[in-house]
Amino acid sequence: MHFFELNHCDRVALSAEIHSRPFLSLTAPELISHLAVYPRDKSETGIAIQQQQHALLLALCSHFAVTAPAPEAKYFYFDFGPFRLKWESHTEFATYTFAQHQELPLSLEQALVQMPITRLPEGWLHRLQGSVLVAAHLILDNRPISASAFSQEIQSLFRGHTLAASCVMQGGEFWSDFVVHADGFSRFVIRDVDMRAQQAGRLAQRILEIETYRMMALLGLPLAQATTPQLNLIESQLVELTTAMVAADHAMSEQGIDKETDAERHLLEKITHLAARIEKLSLENNYRFSASKAYFKLVLARIEELREQRIEGLPMVAEFMDRRLTPAMNTCDAVANRQEALARRIANSNDLLRTRVGIVQEMQNRKILQSLNARAAQQLHLQQAVEGLSVAAISYYVIGLFGYASKAAKEFGWIAQVDIAVGIAVPLVLGAVWLGLRRMHHVLQAKQQDKAHF
Repeated sequence: MHFFELNHCDRVALSAEIHSRPFLSLTAPELISHLAVYPRDKSETGIAIQQQQHALLLALCSHFAVTAPAPEAKYFYFDFGPFRLKWESHTEFATYTFAQHQELPLSLEQALVQMPITRLPEGWLHRLQGSVLVAAHLILDNRPISASAFSQEIQSLFRGHTLAASCVMQGGEFWSDFVVHADGFSRFVIRDVDMRAQQAGRLAQRILEIETYRMMALLGLPLAQATTPQLNLIESQLVELTTAMVAADHAMSEQGIDKETDAERHLLEKITHLAARIEKLSLENNYRFSASKAYFKLVLARIEELREQRIEGLPMVAEFMDRRLTPAMNTCDAVANRQEALARRIANSNDLLRTRVGIVQEMQNRKILQSLNARAAQQLHLQQAVEGLSVAAISYYVIGLFGYASKAAKEFGWIAQVDIAVGIAVPLVLGAVWLGLRRMHHVLQAKQQDKAHF
């Protein structure tokens, strides 16, 4: 038997997974354009999103007469000639990283007109309309210019915006304002001071992932802002309902149980409607809030991997994100927690109200049972009275028959006095009839008890 026949069916695929998303091989100077494409239709399933992303990649490959990857592929790298493309498919989005090795012109600002995005067909870029969540230009610079000249170029490139900068990975410098400029692109500059082989590719990928995951994390913020007024409304309605529940306690003694039950059933319908609304919000929001939290953790992990050291007078990326991204994520967490807390409060109020309605219904049932017991007692007394009359009536007819039989016996000479015989028979007949009826009642009760056991 060949050894590979002993392998688990997923061994090769799982082993290749760790190598499925390698870093770009970059050697300064490099120009990089990066796009993160997010589907316009948010209701699409994961399979539909993957098909849509693969169709975009297929169109690009067809334009340059390049063989596209298989439909199930999650990663693709190819040198198209004018640029190198690294494509990655994620759960919610796909990234296109276009890189080209090129000597930089006189300034960083002039490099923007030579970015790889300018080499893409206009028709393909038009297909991305409304789907681009991240668009960024990254310049990997290694020109031997003075610090003052480089600083002037940086200020000109970022047009006076607040910068985040730091020495990263013990060999590079990173500069950005994380602002979408007039051309629709964010701008990042990495200066190769003393980076080792493959370090530039890792650093570039970390920077682009920070930007991509930052934007994906922020997708939860508009949803949180739109959800807050709805939560305010639901919360105020819940306060009104709980106030009505308290008021219903005082009205019970005045209006009676029947009217109180109707009022609480009406409250129960309202609170059930609130529960349905908060459940709908949870279904709509929970995935986005959870995804934002996961993306935020990825941002923090990528920032930590930069191993930043301060450039005097400028905030580091970690400080920049802590001041601007963390509050937004805290807002999403606060809305998510408030949504869950409100759902629990509504559920508790719902349970409390159902319990109260159940108690009132039990009180009504007890009164009904008491009424039934009273009626049963009356029927028993009536039945006992009827039984007494029945004994007298049955005994009367039996004694009448006995009287006729006694008269016949006198004619035959069997007895001498009919009246004496009838008088003796009266108590005996009454006793026998009474005992017979009692015996019959006992037998019927025993049969009913046997049926109740079964």
